[in-house]
Amino acid sequence: MQGILKAGAYEQRGEEARVNALFGAYSLSDTVKTTLGPKGMDKILLPYGAGPKDGKLIVTNDGATILSHIHIDNSAAKLLVDISKAQDEEVGDGTTTVCVLAGELLKEAEKLLAQRIHPQLVIAGWRKARDCALETLKKIARDKSSDAEAFKEELKNIARTTISSKLLNYEKEHFATLAVNAVLRLNGSGNLDLIQIIKKLGGTLAESHLDDGFILEKSISVGCPRRKEKVKILLANTPMDYDKIKIFGTRVKTDSMERVAEIEAAEKAKMKEKVDRILAYAPDVFINRQLIYNYPEQLLAEKGVIVIEHADFEGVERLSKALGAEILSTFDSPETASKSLGFAGLIEEIMIGEDKVIKFTGCKQNEACSVVLRGSSSHLLDEAERSLHDALCVLVKTIENRKTLLGGGNAEIHMANAVDDLAKTAEGKTALAIEAYARALRKLPTIIAENGGFDASELVQNLSAAIRKGQTCMGLDMNEGTLDSMEKLGITECFRVKEQALSSATEAAEMILRVDKIVYCAPRPREKTGTHN
Repeated sequence: MQGILKAGAYEQRGEEARVNALFGAYSLSDTVKTTLGPKGMDKILLPYGAGPKDGKLIVTNDGATILSHIHIDNSAAKLLVDISKAQDEEVGDGTTTVCVLAGELLKEAEKLLAQRIHPQLVIAGWRKARDCALETLKKIARDKSSDAEAFKEELKNIARTTISSKLLNYEKEHFATLAVNAVLRLNGSGNLDLIQIIKKLGGTLAESHLDDGFILEKSISVGCPRRKEKVKILLANTPMDYDKIKIFGTRVKTDSMERVAEIEAAEKAKMKEKVDRILAYAPDVFINRQLIYNYPEQLLAEKGVIVIEHADFEGVERLSKALGAEILSTFDSPETASKSLGFAGLIEEIMIGEDKVIKFTGCKQNEACSVVLRGSSSHLLDEAERSLHDALCVLVKTIENRKTLLGGGNAEIHMANAVDDLAKTAEGKTALAIEAYARALRKLPTIIAENGGFDASELVQNLSAAIRKGQTCMGLDMNEGTLDSMEKLGITECFRVKEQALSSATEAAEMILRVDKIVYCAPRPREKTGTHN
């Protein structure tokens, strides 16, 4: 093989490759496991070479954020990062859980490999254990969607549980209510683009609130009304400066000032024609992504049209969905105005903190709403946004799936007990792999208890015994460091998040365990740059 590889390339084989892969994976798992649970710790992420005054640091305990910002050279660790990203995109939460569970599975696998058990036997045992765990998860899942009030309370419990491990923990009641109200406005559509999160410095987290409608972080142009009811809105992405020649370096030579005036007059005439085409749609509000010069702004304002310029593209995209409007770049079909224009019951300019913003109420798609986050620093607001986004994603998935689970380690211990029972009936060395899978599942509540500073071994063993005795609602109470009924405490989790984490972690661990050779490609040679005389 060495004769085949390019100079600079090399490989690791057999035991060396496997140890390298396993070590990299569970080292990454150990990095994020201290963030797990309601008593988890935060990490400060500072870019290499940046000082504290650069303002680039991130303070977070969100697994996806931590993993996406860490520079990693180990190939197996990169697999875990990719799995956590997939978890985040699929269900929005559980990124730390999936990374930690995969790491614990690989730690158990290392012990089995040391006993000369082949990786394929370990994987075969894990697959049986995973199927058993998923079956158990489905059995203990609950569905309260038949009772609207009970389901709403269940959603609030899920939001509280999700937020309790985040920065928003101390205001979790306020934010849980806010998140549930925002998601219920979607009427089951699950389109999170209609929920806008706005961050405004100043005040405290408790002053954050939910605004019905959509908020655009711009101000209305000079000379336009500041408030208008029952408005038709035209969204555009079109140049509204004078139609000058855009070719770089172009020059126009004239022999007199009269010629210059003629060019300017032609430009104004062309712009007036464009404004007339816009006015043919009869809009009450004109919102453009690009700049609007004074002359077209004046023409529109004279006709009573509210003008808003230079709206950011994301804001225009969200607004089009909320208003049910199209984003136009040409204005040649005024007969389609009824389909192209959006509608809002009220547009007004309001103040949030020290900034003026524009609020659209009674949008055509009335599911739209805006969450205004207040806080004392940008780092606090960024982490609050990440925490709230996780809660919103979990709530949307719960409304789609309608199944919930009890939290506090209850689901993990249920699954571990079932997998242990399976191991007792299994034959051969796969039974050892199944037992190892059960130990890895028990590690999740163990780590949660350790992060709270409690006697994890005793708590987890007592919890396992209690569930086997028929106390199926028991779980870890991390405020008191004891066992208690999760039903009574309202600690509930989303079934879909747990199911996805279990499947993803097992697949990632299997993939890493299959590795028996790592080939490091040769670096691309730099081109030599010569000097020219």
